[in-house]
Amino acid sequence: MTTKIIAFFNNKGGVGKTSLVYHLAWMYQDLGLRVVAADLDPQANLTAAFLDEERLEQIWWENSQPTTIFDCIQPLLKGVGDIGNPHLEYVQETQPSQQLSFFESGSLALLVGDLALSGFEDELSAQWPNCLGGGGQERALRVISAFWRILQQTAINHKANIILMDLGPNLGAINRAALIAADYIVVPVAPDLFSLQGLRNLGPTLQTWREEWQERLAKASSSGKKSLGSDLRLPQGTMQPVGYVVLQHSVRLDRVVKAYERWIARIPTVYQEVVLNKPIKNISIESDPNCLALLKNYQSLMPMAQEAHKPMFHLKPADGAIGAHTKAVRNVYNDFKKLAYQIAEQTKVKIPQL
Repeated sequence: MTTKIIAFFNNKGGVGKTSLVYHLAWMYQDLGLRVVAADLDPQANLTAAFLDEERLEQIWWENSQPTTIFDCIQPLLKGVGDIGNPHLEYVQETQPSQQLSFFESGSLALLVGDLALSGFEDELSAQWPNCLGGGGQERALRVISAFWRILQQTAINHKANIILMDLGPNLGAINRAALIAADYIVVPVAPDLFSLQGLRNLGPTLQTWREEWQERLAKASSSGKKSLGSDLRLPQGTMQPVGYVVLQHSVRLDRVVKAYERWIARIPTVYQEVVLNKPIKNISIESDPNCLALLKNYQSLMPMAQEAHKPMFHLKPADGAIGAHTKAVRNVYNDFKKLAYQIAEQTKVKIPQL
């Protein structure tokens, strides 16, 4: 039994992907799930969203113990062993007068990102062809499956119900290995030309990676457990698309600004054609079952939440959420709660009745 891994990915950056993962992680915790938020983006923006600068300095500069995703793969890179046991940061909101241990257990845990992770790219590229057979097949499979095995170990350590994975906006070897680890993929998009072009690049690439990994799984199966090692478990690489989320569109009087209308209108057909590889049906975004949510640009709430180091829907009057902001906070909560349930339904993740 493995824990469901949901990746959030688009080839185009700047679509609000990291903020989406951050807020959904908090929302699933609020709904009673034990959550691992995994930062597999070498830019480590998700980690910076969860942890303050003082803690980041401790982790990246002062800590001699393995604490990041990159630390977990060091034994593999050095050729002295397999993946290390992953460290998790337990995330909790604190009041100004309250001091909590960073290791105090909670239901939301972070697999810490690392800018050094980009150094894993070359090894992942080199080992990809070796997965097909030969003397280095087992090491190659261990390298390519490292992310999946680390994530499943975090789920065991944390007793997690769900893993949310944040990725960088590119089609390199790190994201290939990360997406092979994913059971499901949610695609954040913005209503603009660049985001849709990223979507057009993403669809064929996912199909290619899925097929190539299935070929490697078949080769590994034919090699047999004895030749590969009985402890080596591999991901299935299903990478099933469950839908897209439209982010950061502007609204005036509840109508999308005209500059974005034509791009929003194109999203359903592009998603059907290039991601699902299905015949195109002309359909509006409001009635498209693949559209999980249209999230507004929440404007002043976002910088307020970043300053308070909490999700927008946890903002209180003490954080500056007063007057009209109070209603806006409630609206954000309802938007993300609805989205969380949508994704849970599509991925067969059970949310407990609180």
